[in-house]
Amino acid sequence: QNFSIIVAEFNTDIEIAEAKQRVKDAVDKSKTDLPSDLPDDPTVSDINLADLPIMYINISGDYDLKSLKKYAKDLQDQIESFKEISGVDIIGALEQEVQINVDLNKMGAAKISFGDIERAVQYENLTISGGDVKMDGIKRTLNVKKEFTNADQIANLIIKTPTGSSVYLRDIAEVKDSFKEQNSYASLYGKNVITLNVKKRSGENLIEASDKINALIKEMKGTSLPKNLEITVTGDQSDKTRVTLHDLINTIIIGFILVTIILMFFMGVKNALFVALSVPLSMFIAFITMPALGGIFGFSFTMNMIVLFSFLLGLGIVVDDAIVVIENTHRIFNNGKVPIVKAAKAAAGEVFMPVLSGTLTTLAPFVPLLFWPGIIGEFMFFLPVTLIITLLASLVVAYIINPVFAVDFMEIEDHETHKPKFDKKVKKVTLIMVG
Repeated sequence: QNFSIIVAEFNTDIEIAEAKQRVKDAVDKSKTDLPSDLPDDPTVSDINLADLPIMYINISGDYDLKSLKKYAKDLQDQIESFKEISGVDIIGALEQEVQINVDLNKMGAAKISFGDIERAVQYENLTISGGDVKMDGIKRTLNVKKEFTNADQIANLIIKTPTGSSVYLRDIAEVKDSFKEQNSYASLYGKNVITLNVKKRSGENLIEASDKINALIKEMKGTSLPKNLEITVTGDQSDKTRVTLHDLINTIIIGFILVTIILMFFMGVKNALFVALSVPLSMFIAFITMPALGGIFGFSFTMNMIVLFSFLLGLGIVVDDAIVVIENTHRIFNNGKVPIVKAAKAAAGEVFMPVLSGTLTTLAPFVPLLFWPGIIGEFMFFLPVTLIITLLASLVVAYIINPVFAVDFMEIEDHETHKPKFDKKVKKVTLIMVG
């Protein structure tokens, strides 16, 4: 109520700083058209999803807020030293301040103004640079620190009067340690706590960041932090990511097993294993190739869920090339006219163009996805990239690695011993389905 928000969206190729400045200029120009009795001027701010916390660390215990803040600061400093973390905000803590409550009568009698007190405090509360000095060949900066550390130092400050005499600040004012008015609050299970909002640096690994922070908390508990200090982690974004990641990996493993079992029914155990090995080998080649291509074409490769989903999507496709090459090798070798080495070479050469054209036609629909515009395009970019690289890797496996397996392990009787069993099983399944 009594406020309005306007959300402006820009294309992904626009610089945020430039866009923000242009919006500010437009808002400033429109101020003359706005009512003159507005309580505040319009503000312009940018929304960065990277600034959203990845977890909340809640600190509580039988301590006052001042002690809890000290422990929170210690933990904050350690967490911010991680390269994965861009910053940590403290919520619910009291901010210390020193109050100078001036007695107007005493100040008037000493003929001192508020400006005299302000200038005296300002001039004494300084850190002065003393220049540079070389020590052992290393240039070091010298600083003279004169900043106040407690209220007593400010109370003992000497202020000159216009008459030339001097008075202590404590003689004309009450100086005491206090806290600023609290403007942020945090609670957990109805208890007041101090919360650390942890923000991840863009592009860094969420799970690694979470693991490091949890390990740090465990390490600091009982050493630099009291054992009875309660530290609770809530809103950990990595939990959902871990579950999804594990489910996806398990799905890939189950899919690989099912593909292998299906191949065994149609090709025999040994030939099926030749073909099934093309799945992990193609993925392994893609793992090696994608970071190198990312450095060349300017994209950052990470093992995210889009990449894993792409591997899952291509699970049944990468075996196509290997099936054709292995079956053709088996056919030529089973004729008994040529040795296995020549059979493998002849089989790969014979189906080279059909297999290549089939793979390229499979890749063709994914190529336009590389140029998908907008935020969705940036998010889904790794789907076509992963599929294209993995399918191209399957060509390498089918033409080079699978023939090597065939030369070493293929036997002429594999197909003959397997065929009757398969025919019998197919007849049984067919009879059951018909019945």
